[in-house]
Amino acid sequence: MMKDTQKKDKKEELLKIKEENEKLKKEVEEFKNKYLRALADYQNLQKRVLEEKKEWEKKIKKEFFLKILPFLDNLEKAEVFIKDTGLKLIKDQFLQFLKNEGVEEIDLLGKEFDPNLAEAVDVTEGEKENLVVEVLRKGYKMGEEVLRIAQVKVSVRKKEEEAVKIAKEELKKGDYM
Repeated sequence: MMKDTQKKDKKEELLKIKEENEKLKKEVEEFKNKYLRALADYQNLQKRVLEEKKEWEKKIKKEFFLKILPFLDNLEKAEVFIKDTGLKLIKDQFLQFLKNEGVEEIDLLGKEFDPNLAEAVDVTEGEKENLVVEVLRKGYKMGEEVLRIAQVKVSVRKKEEEAVKIAKEELKKGDYM
């Protein structure tokens, strides 16, 4: 009888241990899942903070360069009137600094006018339509992003030539009125 009771007690104890073991396994799995979620959240936070930091750096850089571009404009204006090698050297060093930082002049002269890169502040008659004939204020870009749009003069075809061309076309058609 004693043996049966001991066997029964051992079975009950073994059953309790198995239940406790299963309960602990579930807890371990829950903690593991929580840990993995927390780790993923932390890694996502790190990525987001890094991206935000890069965006802030880019924004600060952009603001800085926008504030110093008028200085470059004035150097270039001064260079027109003052032919000094020291002034040219300073301007060239300044341009090299900008280039090293990814800031480049937007080349527009002689190209078709693009309102995303330039503002047309004047028009002048020319041989071809919609060409940039003069850059009044240079535009700059940082990477692929436009930092400051240029101010330019754009050509328009001469009006008399356009009227003569239309009249000749109408004469060829035989449509006089």
